[in-house]
Amino acid sequence: MPGEDAKVYVISVAAELAGMHPQTLRQYDRLGLVTPSRASGRGRRYSLRDIATLREVQRLSQDEGVNLAGIKRILELEQEVDGLRRQIEYLRAFVDPGRRVFTADPTGAVAVDRARSRRPVGPTDRAAVVLWRPSSR
Repeated sequence: MPGEDAKVYVISVAAELAGMHPQTLRQYDRLGLVTPSRASGRGRRYSLRDIATLREVQRLSQDEGVNLAGIKRILELEQEVDGLRRQIEYLRAFVDPGRRVFTADPTGAVAVDRARSRRPVGPTDRAAVVLWRPSSR
């Protein structure tokens, strides 16, 4: 069984799984709502995550009455929030060494093991976080 991010579904299968016409998927690709990968013959390949996004686009459009520009912005903001949450949890592990960072959620969201925390982190703590990235030379 392919993983959630494996780009394996051709457009006809993805359209059927999402309950849409293939032309709708092409339009959503042009608008940047979903970005499938391309096979060597330039055919689109969709993942299960892409199909879930297509279903969410359809729900927002049909059930909530949101236009496609609004849906695009909603999807962008959701991705940004998810990334920021993962970054916050990652940085919290550095502030409090008693925490362990691990991925327990199948969506890839980062969770922190708070049960192993040795000391509380509060506004009076004096901690600095320094991120170092080696040069690409």
